[in-house]
Amino acid sequence: MCAALDLGTNNCRLLIARRRGAGFQIIDAFSRIVRLGEGLAASGRLSEPAMERTVAALRVCAGKVARSGVRRARYVATEACRRAANCAEFIDRVRRDTGLPIEIIASDEEARLVVAGCAPLLDPAVPNALVFDIGGGSTELVWLTQGEGLAVKGFMSAPHGVVTLADRYGGRAVTSEIYDAMVEEVRASLAPFEERHAISRLVADGSLQLLGSSGTVTTLAGVHLDLPRYDRTKVDGSVLRFAEIDRASRRLAALSWEERAAHPCIGEERADLVLAGCAILEAICSLWPAGRLVVADRGVREGILLGFFRGAA
Repeated sequence: MCAALDLGTNNCRLLIARRRGAGFQIIDAFSRIVRLGEGLAASGRLSEPAMERTVAALRVCAGKVARSGVRRARYVATEACRRAANCAEFIDRVRRDTGLPIEIIASDEEARLVVAGCAPLLDPAVPNALVFDIGGGSTELVWLTQGEGLAVKGFMSAPHGVVTLADRYGGRAVTSEIYDAMVEEVRASLAPFEERHAISRLVADGSLQLLGSSGTVTTLAGVHLDLPRYDRTKVDGSVLRFAEIDRASRRLAALSWEERAAHPCIGEERADLVLAGCAILEAICSLWPAGRLVVADRGVREGILLGFFRGAA
């Protein structure tokens, strides 16, 4: 039995699984929005309320791990812990209070795990892929080619995530001017990646596919599908055309915070973050207009588990 935990700027997620064929079977799972990085952009530190929320979630995870008889595990933290001045104290506190040894991973390792987790969804007939993960504190992009295997041609970690943008621009009353400003800021930060690699040239002949792994793209898929409640089996591996992304984003932008909070695929905890995510996604789509996007409800945790079961992690 193996466990993988991904502690991000916004979410704490755990998967416990055992080997099944070439992949794995999920035995238990846990996900909670903890907003570990709330206020981090302004203070440079993890706040006490955020740490308390996160430690409470990690205690639940530790209990699940203990009850499941896990023999191999990896517990990783990403952007919030990479940036916080008091991250070492927080990690010590987590180990003391929960027994979990949290490992802070670099952005390139985070991207590698996302790619490993999402790779089964890539179309092998399309030679190039831009895989991205819109997180709470950053957005990772990886340009890959497919041949004998996956080869990374370019990587970028942009300092824009749904929490960092919402903290600065506000997430409740988002005017069209505020939304456009977010899009332009993110686009400007991503432009050097396009200038360096000229990935957009691959769009014309259909040799580029886009795959997104994040709460933003899975939420938009749920909104587009008019799901009465979020359903991973309907979302993971689904395809969103750019026109559908635009319609879903505009639909959300027209709602009040209360209406977004009442949406079955959003809820109160994401209602003030979802438009920041839409702005990041719009910036990505405008730079690399491939016309369609594969939606992945998977990422770091799945990458860790596949590495365990294939002996690569």
